[in-house]
Amino acid sequence: MKLLLTGLSHHTAPLEVRERMVFDADSVPQALGRLREMAPTVQEALLLSTCNRTEVLLRCDDPTPTLSQVRNFLIEKSGMERSRMEKALYTFRDLEAVRHFFRMAASLDSMIIGEPQILKQVKDAHGCALREGQLGTILDGLCRRAFQSAKRVRTDTAIGRNPVSISYTACELARQIFGSLAGRAVLVLGAGKMSELTLRHLVGAGADKIFVSTRRYERAMEVARRVEGEAISFERMKEFLPQVDIVISSTAAPNVLLQKEDVTALMRKRRNRPVFFIDIAVPRDIDPAVNQVDNAYLYDIDDLQRVVDDNLQERKREARRAEEIVEREVQAFQLWFRNLAAGPTIAAMRKSMHDVRLDEFERFRARMTSLTPEQLAVVEEFGRGLVNKILHRPMVELKKSMNGNAAPGQVDLLRRLFGLTQEAETASPPQAREPRLAGAQEAPVDEIGRGNHDT
Repeated sequence: MKLLLTGLSHHTAPLEVRERMVFDADSVPQALGRLREMAPTVQEALLLSTCNRTEVLLRCDDPTPTLSQVRNFLIEKSGMERSRMEKALYTFRDLEAVRHFFRMAASLDSMIIGEPQILKQVKDAHGCALREGQLGTILDGLCRRAFQSAKRVRTDTAIGRNPVSISYTACELARQIFGSLAGRAVLVLGAGKMSELTLRHLVGAGADKIFVSTRRYERAMEVARRVEGEAISFERMKEFLPQVDIVISSTAAPNVLLQKEDVTALMRKRRNRPVFFIDIAVPRDIDPAVNQVDNAYLYDIDDLQRVVDDNLQERKREARRAEEIVEREVQAFQLWFRNLAAGPTIAAMRKSMHDVRLDEFERFRARMTSLTPEQLAVVEEFGRGLVNKILHRPMVELKKSMNGNAAPGQVDLLRRLFGLTQEAETASPPQAREPRLAGAQEAPVDEIGRGNHDT
């Protein structure tokens, strides 16, 4: 196939290396141009760059020097020592490159298995390479089959249906309690990193009235501004509890901030409308006995982690099913590629041999002046049948290669034996060159093995 995939990811490189290798969307077209300058044997190329990976997928004439040139391109981008970068870079060739690309698009190689963002990122990389004229039949076909494979993984397995991050799990639990988060109000206490991330998920799910309260009022204003919320002083936070449906708490307070009695009184003011507490603080901010209050739902960091762990195990089980789907799609791509590779060879072989037949017929035609048109037609038919019989066995072997049953290198061997060039295989087939004989019926040159041959 002469396919190469090289790059680095979270599997092989720490963040301080990965961040040196990120190409933003605006710089990718120029980077593809620079890649082709540094690696002139590249025929097709795609560049994928995310926070967790940077990879180059390409097809080339000569893989060995090309790999070195592409690695030089990546090392140039990083600005780091060659020895350090080379330890982080991996390479896949041919079918292994296809398999890696399919697994990656299906999020089986992601930091969080089953995450949906990677497929969009791969589609964006494909679209950019297509617009820049960097893709041909092979890589374009590979990408489209990778998208199809990823879609099957999404629809035929549950790999992405259970959240596996603390913040997103908290959001999904809130959805289960309220049904919809549209119009729900949220109060954030402490506004630590995890709280802010959870808050962003809740806002994305429809929560639209946000209060932020911390001991540092400036910090509360900063977070509130990012989510278009309202900052309130820490001393007044209990006044706002009746107005909110979800409380996220992540302070550094040494003692419990909300007791069971506080929540019991709160529920009377809310007329027993449900309220959801997410306590991410260590030590805890909210009394565990709050869970005993009707319609008060409390999850601490351990509760959320248990849900995450259970969901992660479920994703791993589904990932095994996803791997089987991907492997079938990889084999389907391999068969498509073999058909693509052998088809032009078959056409070129037929044309080449029938051109020889026609040239020889014309060369000897002057000696056959005594033959009637009907007799000339018989001679011509004899020549066509003879060529078809000679081509029968090579065609059988080529069709084996298209079905994946041929010995390695068999197509290349037949190309050499019949003197076929790449130009001959890629050229549009001309009209069949047949002699004009009175009384003769024309036959197409692709009638191979008529009669007693099954091709």
